[in-house]
Amino acid sequence: MAKHTLKAGADTVHWGYFDAAEKPILTIASGDEITVDTISGGPEHLPPAAKGLAHLPEHAGIHAKVARSGIGPHIMTGPIAVEGAKPGHVLQIDILEIQPRQEWGYALIHPLGGALPGDFPEPRMHHIAIDLNRKVGKLPFGGEVPLRPFFGNIGVAPPPSWGRITSMVPRRHGGNLDNKELIAGTTLYLPVLAEGGLLSVGDGHGVQGDGEVCLTAIETALQGRFKVTLRTDMTLAMPRAETPTHMITMAFDPDLDIAAKNALRDMIGVIAQARGIDREDAFILCSLVADLRITQMVNGHNGSHVMLEKGYLKA
Repeated sequence: MAKHTLKAGADTVHWGYFDAAEKPILTIASGDEITVDTISGGPEHLPPAAKGLAHLPEHAGIHAKVARSGIGPHIMTGPIAVEGAKPGHVLQIDILEIQPRQEWGYALIHPLGGALPGDFPEPRMHHIAIDLNRKVGKLPFGGEVPLRPFFGNIGVAPPPSWGRITSMVPRRHGGNLDNKELIAGTTLYLPVLAEGGLLSVGDGHGVQGDGEVCLTAIETALQGRFKVTLRTDMTLAMPRAETPTHMITMAFDPDLDIAAKNALRDMIGVIAQARGIDREDAFILCSLVADLRITQMVNGHNGSHVMLEKGYLKA
């Protein structure tokens, strides 16, 4: 097992898209560990000097040299190719560690965005100081929130036939999942859709509630450490995850009802296969012990996920 480091810089990030034609920045072997740095936000999101919140050195270079795609807002570090990864395989991404990299983040309301697009016609942005020692965000309107960092955007390249797609909308390739359960200790499974997989990571979140209702979490710079394993023994139609205690199925659709139903259908299939029971009994078990949740309502395709304690996958 080799260990790699991928810093965020003008030559290692792409802004706002996923694309199977994007050349990999780094190629790793199955089972390797990789530490990835990310940043979030454009120049308009940086705190003014009067706030006393330091910018990272790479902000200036990335903002000056990396072209915005115009189709998505996220600055993504990567892509990372995995040797031997081919369509039909799965990437198992063990999220080993996540740490904040800067002493601030931002949260905003964007007119016509968020879960209530007609209710808030005026923009608002707050810069939120982060105490890196205590791991809390200090809210400018009073109080603190404990950090629970995760990457809002983890995805592989889409099929080549899709061309360049926005980083905003989650789909089969993963991408802007905005699932707050993807913290350190969680494993994410992504279907490989293009040669090499081409994994990219970005959209660091200091903390976020289910729904991400105003459009943002505490958007900040993170460092993540991952173990990436190529799985040729499984196939997936959609991203899936597991924590030490729970299995998680996910689905996305412009219609939240459809997303929720598809996430539920996937969990029914997981249970039926694991326990050797029919879908009817798996459906009953979901009604008794599974939690159907709203992941986010703000990304064009809404997200839903189902959480099931892993003990229920055993007879």
